[in-house]
Amino acid sequence: MDTPIERQGGPPHSSDMEARVAVLETMARSTEAALADIRAELRDIRSAQARDFRWMLAAFAALLGVMAHGFHWL
Repeated sequence: MDTPIERQGGPPHSSDMEARVAVLETMARSTEAALADIRAELRDIRSAQARDFRWMLAAFAALLGVMAHGFHWL
């Protein structure tokens, strides 16, 4: 059997509804700010990864060139 839920406060809103909504609004604002910070960090990480990848690719190409010269492939 289902037990009915006891209601607190009068219809249509309970007495503490304003305080609860205020807490939720504060949480939403802080979450929005945190997400903006995370997005900025991700942009920085992506640009650093792209830069590092280019350096790694250039180093690999240089190594292949040195090997090809050493083994008289070129």
